[in-house]
Amino acid sequence: MPRGALALTAAVLLAGCAGPEARTAAGSAGAGDVVVFAAASLTEAFTDLGEQFEAAHPGARVRFNFAGSSGLARQIGQGAPADVFASAAPAPMRQVSDAGGVAGEPEVFARNALRIAVPRGNPGRVTGLADFGREEARIALCAAQVPCGAAAEQVFGAAGVTPRPDTVEQDVKAALVKVRLGEVDAALVYRTDVRAAGAEVEGIDFPEADRAANDYPIAPLAAAPNAAGARAFVAFVRSDEGRAVLAGAGFDTP
Repeated sequence: MPRGALALTAAVLLAGCAGPEARTAAGSAGAGDVVVFAAASLTEAFTDLGEQFEAAHPGARVRFNFAGSSGLARQIGQGAPADVFASAAPAPMRQVSDAGGVAGEPEVFARNALRIAVPRGNPGRVTGLADFGREEARIALCAAQVPCGAAAEQVFGAAGVTPRPDTVEQDVKAALVKVRLGEVDAALVYRTDVRAAGAEVEGIDFPEADRAANDYPIAPLAAAPNAAGARAFVAFVRSDEGRAVLAGAGFDTP
């Protein structure tokens, strides 16, 4: 299985224990499990959204698979049971959609941009993208086939920098871990990941970041075991409550 462990949000109420009113509310949301395949960069925001969704829909339980978007798209294409796909870029969503795996049109629900992450205190004295081309600098990047890696290629091209990565990771959280542990001097991750890491890392802005900002699409899946739950979760992400959680995590919301 691609890097990115399956994170399960604990159940708030079981459908069988809910009263008549709760079962009615849950029925409209699709009582039972709602399995969401989501980009690794959505881990913190979607975990919060899952808890709020469960609280608002007794009897529903949200289960997440967080990983690189391209790997998730492959899993869906291979028949992995899932209800919702939330990608960190349009290309992996198109892969699923072109294969007939999406129910309806995917909707963009968030936008994110890259930021340089360095360990606390910035021991490598990194100041900008040019440092990613220094041979002595220890650098982590995302693999080119995942959205954070594709965005990195764009910003390096815009800056005229040839990076010299020491490690290439399969999702943005894995690249961030290298920074948090002090194993590298810098990594290119999303600004939301820098925010989520708190005092463990420092973030450095750079002017080329906006040229490779990523749109995040979401859609229910055509083979969703819980179609009603899939539609309800997508609607919740797009709601005012969902937008507030995403904005609080540092995403731009349309």
